[in-house]
Amino acid sequence: MRRILLLAVLALAGGLAQATECVVLLHGLARTSTSMNKMQRALEAAGYETANIDYPSREYPVEELAGIAVTEGLEACRAYDAVERIHFVTHSLGGILVRQYLSTNDIAELGRVVMMGPPNQGSAAVDELIEVPGFDWLNGPAGRQLGKGDNSVPLQLGPADFELGVIAGNRTIDPITSAVLENPDDGRVSVEDTKLDGMADFVIVDHSHAFMMRMRRTIELTIEFLRSGQFSP
Repeated sequence: MRRILLLAVLALAGGLAQATECVVLLHGLARTSTSMNKMQRALEAAGYETANIDYPSREYPVEELAGIAVTEGLEACRAYDAVERIHFVTHSLGGILVRQYLSTNDIAELGRVVMMGPPNQGSAAVDELIEVPGFDWLNGPAGRQLGKGDNSVPLQLGPADFELGVIAGNRTIDPITSAVLENPDDGRVSVEDTKLDGMADFVIVDHSHAFMMRMRRTIELTIEFLRSGQFSP
C-alpha cells in the first residue's frame, strides 16, 4: 500500500514539473482582447496556458505597439511555472506586431506562430481609403502603416525565420473595401497579401476578416498548427 502511495505521489510531482506551453493572443486593429475570447477558451481546453493581451491599437504606431503588446504577453506567459515554449496566435495587426518585435528582439522560448488575416504585404485598402475623413480616428497611427506605400511597415520587415502558419479568409461583409482589393479577399486584405516568405504552411478559410478568429474551423486549424507545425490537408 505504501509503495502504491509513493508511486502516486511521484507521478503527481512529475506531472507538476512538466514543461508548460503558453500562447500569447494578440487581437487586431480597433479590436479588443474580447474578440479572442473564444479562441482563448479553446486553447485552454486543449491544454495551453494563455495570455490574451488587450493593447491600445489605435493610440501608437506599430513600433511602439509591438513593444507594449508582445512584452506584456511574454511577461504573462513567463509568470506560469515551467514555461518551455511560448506560441503566438494573432489576428490582423497582431501578426505585424510579432514580426516587428522579432525584427529587433530574440525570444528564447519562441514556439510556433499562427497569423489570421495578417496584412503581411500591406493592404491596398489602406492606400485607397487613407484620406477618407475619419480614417485616423478609426485606425490611429498604426493604421497608416499597413498599406503598400513608402511607410509600409509590413513591407519593411523581412521573411519569417520562425515557424509560421498563415490563415487567410476569402469571404467579405464589406463590399466597399473589397472593391479596392485583389480578389479573393476577406474585406480588409487580399488572400495573396497575407502570405509571407518563409512561412511553414498556409490555408484559406471561408470566413471574413472580422469574424474568422471566432470560427470553429479557424480554431481547429490553429490548434493543429501549434501541435504539429502544419495544417491538416
